[in-house]
Amino acid sequence: MRYPAPAMSQQVPSSSRATVVLVHGLWMHGIVFALHRRWFEEAGYRVETFSYPSVRRGLADNASALAKRVAAIEGAPIHLVGHSQGGLVILAMLAQRRDARIRRVVLLGSPVAGSHCARVLRRIAVLRWITGRVLGEWMAAPGVIPASIEAGMIAGTRSFGAGMLFPGLGRPNDGVVSVAETRIDGLRDHIELRLGHSAMLVSRSCHRAVRAFLETGRFSRLG
Repeated sequence: MRYPAPAMSQQVPSSSRATVVLVHGLWMHGIVFALHRRWFEEAGYRVETFSYPSVRRGLADNASALAKRVAAIEGAPIHLVGHSQGGLVILAMLAQRRDARIRRVVLLGSPVAGSHCARVLRRIAVLRWITGRVLGEWMAAPGVIPASIEAGMIAGTRSFGAGMLFPGLGRPNDGVVSVAETRIDGLRDHIELRLGHSAMLVSRSCHRAVRAFLETGRFSRLG
């Protein structure tokens, strides 16, 4: 079945430029969003990358830091894009406090409904030490989407990544997170792309889907 793609402007009007905040995942740094940042800036968006200690601090502490970063942004609207654990940090922030300027949120492969890989890694002592308490938080209660927020999820279906080392990861999956682990109530839209977990960070098709949601409230479906 083919769905009409939402029309996307080539550039955001300067009078209504939105700010997009990019939030990376576990063991990463904001630099991993370099391509998305460039593509957003070329389209006229203002872009902020939020780097945080993904292992040394828990979700609550990182969520508080993200809230402060968002509060310091001038203007509106503000959109949030989080990859993997970054999506969990975003949801934790929205649960703590809500900035009325936040309009839309896109999560990329975020394990909002639990994580099989986290459960396996937690059984290995050395990895439990390396990852700190964060994996336990991945295994906690499912994330919650505030009713006032329009949120979309992009799930990958190319099984390539660390999860290949751990039998039992549900299919389809992106090699780290299964599609089932990306589904929770409250999502405005959910789309599956033939991408691996990390490939979402460098994929043009992923970026187009993100922009479609930020601009229209739903993903484009071209295939």
